[in-house]
Amino acid sequence: MIRPFSSVLGLAIALVSPAGAQVPSTSGRNLAAGCAACHGTNGVSRAGMPNLAGRDRSELARLMQEFRAGKREATVMHQIAKGYTDEQIEAIATYLSAQSAR
Repeated sequence: MIRPFSSVLGLAIALVSPAGAQVPSTSGRNLAAGCAACHGTNGVSRAGMPNLAGRDRSELARLMQEFRAGKREATVMHQIAKGYTDEQIEAIATYLSAQSAR
């Protein structure tokens, strides 16, 4: 026979355990790694492209959404941005905005 207290305790543990938590399948850091080829490691460009590190999160997200929608002129960014969801764009913007611009 299962005791009521142990059942409740087991359910509580399951709800707060990492296995019960929703964890994003990819992090902003992993997604932003694709930006490094043009915008430098962690968004710090050394090749004349715009620095992304330390910029305002909402600005970065807005720019990516404009590229994705074709509202912003680009050579390749409009194609790259089409591959990201809103959630992924937010994750990238959050990660890059938290990086040091140095």
